[in-house]
Amino acid sequence: MNWEIFIAPYAQVVEELKVKLKGMRQQFEYERDQSPIEFVTGRVKPKSSIIEKARRKGINPENIEEELQDIAGLRVVCQFVDDIYAVVDMLKQRHDFEIVEEKDYISQKKDSGYRSFHVIIRYPVETIHGEKMVLAEIQIRTLAMNFWATNEHSLNYKYAGQIPVEIKSRLKRAAEAAFQLDEEMSKIKNEIQEAQKIFNEKQVKKPERS
Repeated sequence: MNWEIFIAPYAQVVEELKVKLKGMRQQFEYERDQSPIEFVTGRVKPKSSIIEKARRKGINPENIEEELQDIAGLRVVCQFVDDIYAVVDMLKQRHDFEIVEEKDYISQKKDSGYRSFHVIIRYPVETIHGEKMVLAEIQIRTLAMNFWATNEHSLNYKYAGQIPVEIKSRLKRAAEAAFQLDEEMSKIKNEIQEAQKIFNEKQVKKPERS
């Protein structure tokens, strides 16, 4: 398999979706002052990770494109939990890709404590050989969920997926604390957004120093 040729469409998907999702964020800011999207990142899974995950899941090389859903990955980070579902609704209204699966790990968290909303899409990419449909995963989560998941990912990497029991227990407690933070912040969402709006307006009006 020529990996550069294999990866190219996935890299294109990531770049195009980053532009589109950031565009959604800007439109919300222009039209409603507030956007449910805090920031957007994206990446293509490296060759070593693709091979390892396919081996772990028993996926034959010829089936990787159809059975590995997260080679192209986008992450949308929000301030509040209900913003996540607002973003999901927006994705459902788009016509430039097809949603093939939804995984709600917020209402049904993983045993580890992991919370996030995953949307698997089939996205059309224009190549020199014509249109190619590529699977991609969009993860939508809050800032607190993202902080927890990033640290859990690092620990999984350090311990090769075998995190010690004591650390696992602490991670679970941290996941619950992060979700309690999200719930408390949601209760004062209107106050927070009003404060952010006032601050942004003051920044716009602030005169430039000569």
